[in-house]
Amino acid sequence: MKLSLGPILYYWPRATVESFYDTMQATPVDIIYLGETVCSKRHELRSGDWIALAQGLAKSGKEIVLSSLTLIESNADLASVRKLCDNEGLRVEANDMAAVNLLSERELPFTCGPAINIYNQHTLRRLARQGMQRWVLPVELGRATLADILAASSDLSIETEVFAYGKLPLAYSARCFTARALGLPKDDCRYSCIDYPDGLLLKTQESQQLFTINGIQTQSAATCNLLGEWQAMRDMGVDVLRISPQYTGTEKIVQRFADAIATDSRPLMLLDADSCNGYWYGEAGMAMID
Repeated sequence: MKLSLGPILYYWPRATVESFYDTMQATPVDIIYLGETVCSKRHELRSGDWIALAQGLAKSGKEIVLSSLTLIESNADLASVRKLCDNEGLRVEANDMAAVNLLSERELPFTCGPAINIYNQHTLRRLARQGMQRWVLPVELGRATLADILAASSDLSIETEVFAYGKLPLAYSARCFTARALGLPKDDCRYSCIDYPDGLLLKTQESQQLFTINGIQTQSAATCNLLGEWQAMRDMGVDVLRISPQYTGTEKIVQRFADAIATDSRPLMLLDADSCNGYWYGEAGMAMID
């Protein structure tokens, strides 16, 4: 079983991003995804910068994948996705059907990210015919659905990846919730999400942690944690576990997963103050099932 590092979902300064990936080269992850998947206004790194960074990381011997935008709102956004698809030699993770179509037209192999709604084996087969070689289970689906899909598509030679650690990406909007929370219009957001490197926590009136605001993206407040399920996933045919980058401590999380796989053990969960795994069990996503 392989470990992957998902794309950074937050807006970090360029120097922080570069330092982060320098550190990640020394960790036991097998696959590194990188690119802006949330908001096209984020400008610390442009498409060309992500491609150059990816080409440099490819020398580490790890598999490097460029991740595309999830919500395309303009011709400029589409041009950015097209530039990623036209890179030379690097696989692309499609997070929108526009990227799927561009890559399929070019007859290039690709990965489908968790925002592509693959809910059954029919969709899986259709995308496999278009060139998909790996797919990431949508975060709202659980083990029962995954088992059904894998059982019905066992003849396909594609890899399956599961989002195993991090705040769950739940929804995207044309509105910027971070700017709205600060009383700013989206067109003059002042790139305020850069001040919240792990997102902005949203609570209910009863002070219950509910969501994390990350620009135009809504995430879970709790951290999804499927470390304790890795053996069950391996046994049902999952090939890759995805760890979403954290502003601090990502290398320790990666090592904990790697140690569990190396020793074939079911370790104690990385119990953060607020963890969740409800979707995996077909329950409310924010639940933590023992």
